[in-house]
Amino acid sequence: MHERVLISPVELTQLIQSGPVVLIDTRDAASFAEAHLPGAVNIHEIFTYLATSTPQGLAALREKFTEAFAKAGLSGKETAVIYEQSMTTGFGQSCRGYVLLRYLGYPRDKIKVLHGGYSAWRAAGLPSTTEVPSPTPAEFPADTSASRILVDLAGMKDAVADPHIVKLDVRDVDEWIAESSSPYGKDFCPRKGRIPGSVWLEWYRMMKPTPTGQMFKSPAEILAECATVGIGRDTPVVVFCFKGARASNTFVALEEAGIKDVRLYLGSWNEWSRDPSLPIDEGLPY
Repeated sequence: MHERVLISPVELTQLIQSGPVVLIDTRDAASFAEAHLPGAVNIHEIFTYLATSTPQGLAALREKFTEAFAKAGLSGKETAVIYEQSMTTGFGQSCRGYVLLRYLGYPRDKIKVLHGGYSAWRAAGLPSTTEVPSPTPAEFPADTSASRILVDLAGMKDAVADPHIVKLDVRDVDEWIAESSSPYGKDFCPRKGRIPGSVWLEWYRMMKPTPTGQMFKSPAEILAECATVGIGRDTPVVVFCFKGARASNTFVALEEAGIKDVRLYLGSWNEWSRDPSLPIDEGLPY
């Protein structure tokens, strides 16, 4: 049985009572200042950081977030619980935090994502605060030597050349049909289009509306969505979007559904599209 990533608000209250927990709020500073989970620390850079998957880019990523998670008080003994406003309003940013922690080698069984985010917490009638904590810094146990969760640019080129690996694009529809280059603006990147050989499942399709906001579909429903583009439990998958946030949301969904070999191309379209030597598919997909 694989380790569950998602945790409900009620389960989180029980977890807080049973052992050391570090709560990480990935929202912007203004939202955090308005109200947040008691004891939570704010690391909005989890969402905003634009990573490249070159050796230099990954080194900068490791340095940035090893320091940020150390300041938050993560030593490897605490369970990190990451949240955003809801599962769709933050473009998957809490799940991006999960992927970053996994990449940095934090114990997998000690990383959770609050299902439904802050909205679900408040809908459950649980308390919030405006008090800003002062966590005791810890020595963060970064070790990426055994990590294979991320695919770098060279690995993505290999994946494009391998028809057995599904390249799963989860960007919004206007990006997939090459009308826009990014969520930041139609012409934010120099090129619009798709990575050759990729298939498309918009990230929203992994979720459905509930009385407390958008939540992930059941594992069976997620597997049914994946089957429409040829993905089964044993299919190797590389998922990507523009910068890895929406792809992280889908990554968590696929892991929760029991798909065994999922990796993430963090550089995503932001990196691929900026290299004119790399091939792209343009115009409307067939």
